[in-house]
Amino acid sequence: MSSAFIAVHDLPARWRNRHLFTFADTDFGDGARFLSLLRCWRADDARCDRLHYIAIAGLTPPCDELAAIWPMRVPGVHRIELDAGRVVLTLAIGDEDMLSRLWARVDAFHVGACADPKRIAKTMARFAADHATVSADVSLEGALRASGFESVSTDNDRLVARFAPRWRVRRHEPPIAHEVKTREAIVIGAGLAGCAVTSTLAERGWKITLIDRHNAPARDASGNPAGVFHPIVWRDDSIAARLTRAGFLLALDRWQALERAGHDLKRSRSGLLQIADTNDDAEALAQAIARFDYPREYVTPVSSDEAARIAGVHVTRGGWFFPRGGAISPAAICAAQLAQSGDALTTRMNTQISRIAYDGTRWQVFDTSDVLIAQAPVLVLANAHEAQRLAHLHGEPTRSVRGQLSLLDTSALDGLRVPVIGEGYALPLSAQRTLIGATYDIDDPDREIRDAGHIENIERLANMLPDVARERAASFEGRVAFRCVTSDRMPMIGQLADESLARRDAAKLSGAWPLDLPRAPGLYGAFAFGSRGLVWATLAAELIASQIEGAPWPIERELAEAIDPARFLLRALRHGEITAS
Repeated sequence: MSSAFIAVHDLPARWRNRHLFTFADTDFGDGARFLSLLRCWRADDARCDRLHYIAIAGLTPPCDELAAIWPMRVPGVHRIELDAGRVVLTLAIGDEDMLSRLWARVDAFHVGACADPKRIAKTMARFAADHATVSADVSLEGALRASGFESVSTDNDRLVARFAPRWRVRRHEPPIAHEVKTREAIVIGAGLAGCAVTSTLAERGWKITLIDRHNAPARDASGNPAGVFHPIVWRDDSIAARLTRAGFLLALDRWQALERAGHDLKRSRSGLLQIADTNDDAEALAQAIARFDYPREYVTPVSSDEAARIAGVHVTRGGWFFPRGGAISPAAICAAQLAQSGDALTTRMNTQISRIAYDGTRWQVFDTSDVLIAQAPVLVLANAHEAQRLAHLHGEPTRSVRGQLSLLDTSALDGLRVPVIGEGYALPLSAQRTLIGATYDIDDPDREIRDAGHIENIERLANMLPDVARERAASFEGRVAFRCVTSDRMPMIGQLADESLARRDAAKLSGAWPLDLPRAPGLYGAFAFGSRGLVWATLAAELIASQIEGAPWPIERELAEAIDPARFLLRALRHGEITAS
């Protein structure tokens, strides 16, 4: 069966000497097809650089061989990398309709019997690369023909078809790689976002010039002594909950790979505790966790007694516990990622950027003396507040938020065992040193440490950890950093729009969808992470790298659109706020 399956798609001939080949399987079953394809790929000296395999799968590992790499049992899209990242297994956990929620250019499909042949055939037509092949149940023959596929052969209950539409069958082309003569990119900003993008592109064979205004990486918000990482759980499985779940799990996977390579990320290992705002919230979230059937390794509700036992200090009420959450050093992550980038990386620190320009093939970066300092076909803006200025984004969608941290020495929190979050947060840095915070001062540019900020941190934290109320702010150390946020509190991740073209065609784009917008060739953004840089950075890097290379996206298209940097422009066009100019 395995050899016949591979021959049906004319493999390995079709992937030879290509950069990327993508296979989609809506009937993953026991995983035998994937393992067979993997063996074939490994045995071929002329194999493609990267093999992507998209599988619609269940929550349970299909076979012993895959059990060791199977992801946590939560719904959504999961990525598993093999062979140093050259083989990517994208698992879409859910029903057969999950394929339609993704976004990819697919070279070969395997499809079993399905409840809605027309829907699955239309999805394949939206995703199919030129001459894509399909191995399908014969019940799909009519639907495939209507969607632009022509039958090649039929054998018992299976048919083979090829994408050969005689008319236009789709409104938008599926993702395709940005054409470049040289695989070179510029990344502006050396915080969590920029270092993650740098590392991810370097792994894919790109040469990176990383530019930052400071003398070393991780000096702004990424320079905090430590930060917390965790998903969010709400009463419904909202877009924000799904996005943070995807980002959290992907970040954990990448951090573990860095640790296996010998990097110390100063990551805590005992979990993270979230205290509910009210007893009603604690009860409602406990019911939601049960309804979604989340595994205990992901999240579990806890009573106030259980929470106190986990925390090691008094708590005001119960909440929920994330066994895989915790605290980590952002600076250590950045250092590890840049070290992994090796010779692919060139850094330019202590460099202020005045403007960027596009010459038709390359992005050019100019310093404050208007000297051209770097140029490349791809540019990623990962410089928080400055990204909006350099890209001239419509409506100035980002704002600055001042955050003051407080450091407690020999305090009532000396017994704290795990990071605790809620109205504020507290995380143990050592046996007698605790980091708490942070204030949320919108559009406040003050860099000075203020006693009022320490008092605010104590007061909010006391609503969760009452013993801290007796601490006095006068003796605290602190740190101020500035977060970049949007009005909808979602990050800006992905390819930026060509706003000049959008303004010219404003009338035609009044009813536009994200895929309708003209995009700035080779220009991407990863900024406005707010307080969730640790959760967003890895996901941002993976999504941007996928968009640049025309690879399958790591999350559902609906989620990618929720963080699209062009979403505010799109809303303005729909509301008639932009006229042609």
